[in-house]
Amino acid sequence: MATQGPGFLSRRELATLLGAGGMALAAGLPERVFARAGKTTLVIGIDISDTITLDPARQAQYTPPMTLLAAYDMLVTMDPGNYIDVKPALATQWARTPDGKGWRFTIREGVKFASGNQMTVDDVKWSLDRVLYLGDQPSQYISNIDRVAVIDSKTVDILLKNPDEPILTILAAPGFPVLDRKLLEQHGGDGSTEAKTKDKATAWLNDNSAGTGPYRLVRWERNAQIQLVRNEHYWRGKPAFERVIIRHIGDSAAQLLAIRRGDIDIAFNLIPEQVATLKSEAKIRLESLTSLDFVYMALTQEPQFNKALAVEEARQAIGYAIDYDGIKNSMLGGAALRPAHFLPIGVSGSTEEIAREIGFREDLAKAKELLAKAGMPDGFEFEIGYGIAAVDGISYQTLAQKLQADLGRVGIKAKLNPMDQVNARTIYTTGKAQGGILTFWNPPAVENLLWAAATVERVAKRVHWTPPEALVKLVHAAAAERDPKKQAQMWVDYQKQMVDQANHFILFQPIYQIAVRDTLAKLPLTAAGWQLDMYAVKPA
Repeated sequence: MATQGPGFLSRRELATLLGAGGMALAAGLPERVFARAGKTTLVIGIDISDTITLDPARQAQYTPPMTLLAAYDMLVTMDPGNYIDVKPALATQWARTPDGKGWRFTIREGVKFASGNQMTVDDVKWSLDRVLYLGDQPSQYISNIDRVAVIDSKTVDILLKNPDEPILTILAAPGFPVLDRKLLEQHGGDGSTEAKTKDKATAWLNDNSAGTGPYRLVRWERNAQIQLVRNEHYWRGKPAFERVIIRHIGDSAAQLLAIRRGDIDIAFNLIPEQVATLKSEAKIRLESLTSLDFVYMALTQEPQFNKALAVEEARQAIGYAIDYDGIKNSMLGGAALRPAHFLPIGVSGSTEEIAREIGFREDLAKAKELLAKAGMPDGFEFEIGYGIAAVDGISYQTLAQKLQADLGRVGIKAKLNPMDQVNARTIYTTGKAQGGILTFWNPPAVENLLWAAATVERVAKRVHWTPPEALVKLVHAAAAERDPKKQAQMWVDYQKQMVDQANHFILFQPIYQIAVRDTLAKLPLTAAGWQLDMYAVKPA
């Protein structure tokens, strides 16, 4: 732990400055909080309890991409609001390779890492090789890459196993930045075929960054704060703030108090009732963002965990017993959508109309009919696990209690099992969830293939389901289809099969309502997976 230096306040000092009620707020903050100095420091309040690493090649959680995009750049990117066209970043142009088997990228010249080291094509290749050979979750997103080849000092080829499948949209994700090879190798980084066992850089990357992004990571304290400082070498120009502090504030009431007092500039996790109270605030405004994220419940079908959930009709009964409109309207103030399955509203094959046509809906008579067909007319019991955390301002605890009440109407008894958020994710991702698990999905990249392929690959394993080969083939065929109408229908067919399988129930797709102090210009919010383009955040 670094020693307290100039510019930091202790909790006691902060409480003194806040006056009455300050001690209660300060008690939930890290031991040292950086003192805001005019508009030179940007302070964000958000629940970051899910953060377990800030190594881009190992990251698979919800909130870290915001930090990663502040510290790193990818070859290509997406502008806020445009999730179809990729834009230049560290690559200035790209085209198909002469043999048509991949993509050829021209690398931007004159770019320096935050360390001052010059970025080269070797850094590009090494960075992607490290992701592939580490074999962590991000490697699955780019598993179609056969190899990365340096052509000359300005050019890199990314060659694909199946050239028809998408890769550009995937490379825009914060999991695939260009890393400072020279710096990272000094801290145990390895990009060889033996990286899985040899790479030791993650611990260093959890408190530092090795990128070209507008800011540089200098501290992460779990369940406390993330600190970044300006990258003086940034190739797009001087970032607006000297420092960015991402403060973990898990309680929405504490976020509300903090933004009202001016202790934070942005609050990400307010509930609808709190949002409503801010509409008359002169110095705070609300900004909305229709996300591509969703919150869902996954159900195992492993009979050793729960015999009832191994029966398809029993799982389907759960899907028809949930009051989805109640979740949307009463808990979220109407600020949400709900897709049929893992393809959020707004992407190919997923519209509100399609969701109404093929998705689950509340139908208690249908639920009871399915229970009878499953041989369980009086219902059954199962566990719902969830993290002690909030998403879209709603705690998983509150959501679980709502589901418990809904399911009880048809005789299904839900036993609630709250746990640390990291533990909840670990239990789910390792396939150890004993019943249902409440969790989130946010796009690693805006690409249907990544959503759909996950459900028939790693997510299928988590719920102990082996998908039929024809369904797996359908997913990859849809991704490669060039005709938009044919592709959309293929994605609808995929969703129909997934709904019938009933291992996942999409509860809502949030329309985020974010509170912002008037000291900031309009926020560059994005649904692309990283929520906020930190470089483009400017003072008013």
